[in-house]
Amino acid sequence: MLVAFSVAPSGSDETGGVAKAVAEAIRVVRESGLPNETNAMFTLIEGEWDEVMDVVKRATEAVQASASRVSLVLKADIRPGYTGQLRAKVERVEEHLADTP
Repeated sequence: MLVAFSVAPSGSDETGGVAKAVAEAIRVVRESGLPNETNAMFTLIEGEWDEVMDVVKRATEAVQASASRVSLVLKADIRPGYTGQLRAKVERVEEHLADTP
């Protein structure tokens, strides 16, 4: 499965930022060893249901360690029997774009 999620404290630090808390969540994801990537809005992670949801839970707990309230947004693509989709989905779209004048 692929999961795109965003987790952040509901409040911010003294500068109005949430980067420090979000970095702790991303650290959990990267240390998981599962395929992942982070962009300005979401972190994507690929793996089996239980392992991905465990990482999302631990990432959320990492943010919660420094905040009394946490926001979590999650979107999942559940397609049994497929792996490597973190890159493959993008590659298929790029192939279509290359074919278009």
